[in-house]
Amino acid sequence: MTASSTPGRRILLQSALAGAAGLFLTAAAPGSASAAGPSGPFLLRLPAPTGPYPVGARTLHLVDGSRNDPWEPRIGVRELMVTALRPTVFGRGFPRAPQLAPGAAAEFAFLAPLIHPHLPAAGVDWAATLTHARAGAPPMSGRSPVLLYSPGGGDARTMGSSLAIDLASYGWTVITVDHPGDASEVEFPDERPGRARVRTTALRPDIDAATFRTMIDTRVADLRFVLDALGLDRVGVYGHSAGGTAAAQALHEDRRIAAAVNLEGYLDRMDGELFPVARDGTDRPLLLAGSDGFRDARLDRSWATLLGHGGPVTRRQLDDAAHWVFTDYAALVPQLHKAGLMTGGGRAAMVGRADPCVTVPAVRDLVRSFFARHLPA
Repeated sequence: MTASSTPGRRILLQSALAGAAGLFLTAAAPGSASAAGPSGPFLLRLPAPTGPYPVGARTLHLVDGSRNDPWEPRIGVRELMVTALRPTVFGRGFPRAPQLAPGAAAEFAFLAPLIHPHLPAAGVDWAATLTHARAGAPPMSGRSPVLLYSPGGGDARTMGSSLAIDLASYGWTVITVDHPGDASEVEFPDERPGRARVRTTALRPDIDAATFRTMIDTRVADLRFVLDALGLDRVGVYGHSAGGTAAAQALHEDRRIAAAVNLEGYLDRMDGELFPVARDGTDRPLLLAGSDGFRDARLDRSWATLLGHGGPVTRRQLDDAAHWVFTDYAALVPQLHKAGLMTGGGRAAMVGRADPCVTVPAVRDLVRSFFARHLPA
């Protein structure tokens, strides 16, 4: 697998294979995954973090009373669910946090093949996947730099768990943010008027420019509200797809954001109008990272406009990869393919054909090295 900053110039990611065998030791261990059959549905494994610190997880329910929900006005406020991942002194004695809470897993099992048609409609126990963060483990003393994560359109924050936990294992506090009504499913602590305890997506496949505008504007407002609610300043933001768009635009709008990573998010509004960050440029570090399997004229045009302003903006490309290689699907989809629950074409369409022992470290190294330069832990 290679990374290239310009067409025709390819640079081997020298660190992509560093620690790859250990990274996937848990996922590949005998008995760690079993195909659906007499023993039950298929069990998926996420790769372990590679940093020196164990990671603790805490889930927070944040309510913004100054805004109504754009997708369901009956709610009357804007609610967010976030997970705070922090380096901890020890993790033993605290349970590993599940990737999906039980209610969310039940909804996702139904929604997964609708949102991502290549995923299997049955045969997977989505509730059984554990992260490598320990629920309730106390954080280390002192403060650490904070990173916010915004997932792709139609995806929940949970599908960015692996990268977020790896970053936290190196000393950052990582806040993964759900955008309810947009995310596939979000599980809240309880019900309230206007929504069930598990809220599912309002997005449809035929998304138009107006809906996309609402989605990005709402996400930017969500990220800024998290900064307000948690009293944060001088943070980094990274996001995938629509989350990458929101991360770049939030960098433009909020000086509290010191650096941002856009993982394959467009910088226009579908109708050709550029977001202000692309139109005006930025004076703070911004990484544009994409894959060769998703690259198209629209992405090139909007990114090239931003790059044309100069400034601290860098573009990188992962080859032999596809759009969801920047998420947990980079590790999960090859397991589903190997178990016969996905086709080879489906795997290639979602994450590319490169081995996850290469792609997972490559994405982690790309994001971690960027923030190590501009917002060191």
